[in-house]
Amino acid sequence: MNVLRPTLLTLACLMPLPSLASDLPSLGDASSALVSPQQEYQMGRAWLSLVRGQVDQLSDPQLKDFVETSVYRLGETSQVQDRRLEFVLLNSPQINAFAAPGGIIGVNGGLFLYAQTEAEYASVMAHELAHLSQRHFARGLEAQQRMQLPIMAAMLAGIVAAAAGAGDAGIAAIASTQAAAIQEQRRFSRQNEQEADRIGLINLEKAGYDPRAMPSMFERLMRQYRYDRMPPEFLLTHPVSESRIADTRNRAEQYEAGGVTDSLRYQLMRARVQLIYEDTPGVAAKRFRAMLDENPKLDAARYGLAIAQSKSGQHEQARENLRILLEKTPDDVVYNLAQVESDMATNRLGEAQSRLDRMLNLYPGNYPLRQARIDLLMKQGRIEQAERALDELLKSRPKDPDVWYLVAEVRGLSGNTIGLHQARAEFFSLVGDYKQAIEQLDFAKRRATNNFQLASRIDARQRELIEDQRIIEQMLR
Repeated sequence: MNVLRPTLLTLACLMPLPSLASDLPSLGDASSALVSPQQEYQMGRAWLSLVRGQVDQLSDPQLKDFVETSVYRLGETSQVQDRRLEFVLLNSPQINAFAAPGGIIGVNGGLFLYAQTEAEYASVMAHELAHLSQRHFARGLEAQQRMQLPIMAAMLAGIVAAAAGAGDAGIAAIASTQAAAIQEQRRFSRQNEQEADRIGLINLEKAGYDPRAMPSMFERLMRQYRYDRMPPEFLLTHPVSESRIADTRNRAEQYEAGGVTDSLRYQLMRARVQLIYEDTPGVAAKRFRAMLDENPKLDAARYGLAIAQSKSGQHEQARENLRILLEKTPDDVVYNLAQVESDMATNRLGEAQSRLDRMLNLYPGNYPLRQARIDLLMKQGRIEQAERALDELLKSRPKDPDVWYLVAEVRGLSGNTIGLHQARAEFFSLVGDYKQAIEQLDFAKRRATNNFQLASRIDARQRELIEDQRIIEQMLR
């Protein structure tokens, strides 16, 4: 896996797009004159494709679904006008979350490890949505419009460096030559952070969460990392001070007591993430068992234990723990998916199919359930049915590279060679490799010469990708 070059990617996000500017209306403010919302959208998608191609991600459908649904829920009560959000879930145990121009929301797996409750997690995401709604990227450009481009590039260096696992190296490299200007940029950043806190608290309360979770999260992080020589990227890009904590605490206390603080589903997702970053399933099993010994009614611990046991090959023990959970809530999606995974691992494919059929009747649009059905169809050797199910899934997830990767695999198994190359092209375009994407469509066109309509569609898509590639290359100049 290549390491991102922070400055290069930052420049990609900050370079103007002349080809887009001439036909976009001005919104009447200085920041829109510099960077329009549509330009932000284009920049964000370009940045996202580059990140996806070079930074390891978590492809767990349940985690992805939780992040997406929870942020959309917050988005409904936020000031974000453009709801065309895109998500990237980074495979890193370090705490971090970020918002990039154009509705890009990034979350490290480590956020689930450090946010003890759903309200704490939601407070971080509400803060990031506030950065988007207030267009801090464009306003930052407006504040520094007379500076040289390398100085403006520092505004996103923290985000890019965090995504690449490169610490604050990108910021340091720029700061070494423009220290005074960077200090001014940091001052503006602090103002952005305070505004995002204030608006994030409002959104948190409107969405039904306890706004006191935000200062609580800040306080615990500050205590935990007070004496660290190198604090986590989240504290580098979201500096927490005593005054900032006091300000958010005072604001939160002005709201009426109440609101959601936690949920079982969030704790189940935390258990999944903990298992991802545990050295071995056996170690995780011991920890979850100790939690259950202390509190036998802790369902999240029982779920974590069952998953750890299943990963260790202790399927009968896992089934027993899942039986206890399913007796309490027989229609819970998370528990049923765990049972399906166990059934598939032990070749109980008929039981897995019956369970999935029942759950999909209850929740027909659920992404993790639909993905599990596709996995089962492939294990059963029912490739044509899997291909049709994936085509249906693409209607709701057309920009998900994980889905396109699987589509390519299934089309290859079914002998759909033209479709295989088309799917590979879509996958490569979503991860920023336009050369490969365009080449794959060349392969598809050669095989579609006897089908004029199909060849024309492939050619049209290829022209679109060539234009996308041109825009990104223009941004990188």
